[in-house]
Amino acid sequence: MTSSEADAEGQILGRINEMIRQEKDLREQLAERVIDESTKHARLARLEVELDRCWDLLRQRKARVAAGQDPDSAHIRPASQVEDYLP
Repeated sequence: MTSSEADAEGQILGRINEMIRQEKDLREQLAERVIDESTKHARLARLEVELDRCWDLLRQRKARVAAGQDPDSAHIRPASQVEDYLP
């Protein structure tokens, strides 16, 4: 893995970690009654979609590296494509 590949993956993982922190904060706010259940669900749903898109991008990059292709040619896919994927 080159330095630029590691940097790109580090940025993606950093974004994932930030969203995980936001998810934890939402759960704490709900427990402390700062937000209501419907607000939490709406925000969590958005976070889950974005997390799925980031994980998908990371998988794309790793697959391209494994296949000897340029990982920078991977791109974030639309939520509809990532969310409707069936293995």
